[in-house]
Amino acid sequence: MLSSLLHGGRGDRHDYISQAELTERTPVSHSDEQLQSVLETLEECRKVLNEINSRESAELLSVVILDVRMKLKGIDGADLKALCDEMLRSAVSEPQSPSKQTQDQPRRPLLRVVK
Repeated sequence: MLSSLLHGGRGDRHDYISQAELTERTPVSHSDEQLQSVLETLEECRKVLNEINSRESAELLSVVILDVRMKLKGIDGADLKALCDEMLRSAVSEPQSPSKQTQDQPRRPLLRVVK
């Protein structure tokens, strides 16, 4: 049946493509390895950008790195939004003492990218 779908109904023996051959030909079978390789390259690029003091570009690249990590771990946008919402609720419910956060100190980020 697979060969019929792929070849317009012809059932020629030499036109048959097995499921194993299809899986081998598809890039999906190596997608995690490819994403891991891309992630390593992106992290190297971010390191270089930080070294040359290109902070804005490095921060943008951090967002891309987060996206790739989420794909690798199977985390979708809804999961991330739920996490952010919960963190914001927790941050609002915790009282801030004036000595902890002053005008001179930058705000601590709510999310941190970890390896």
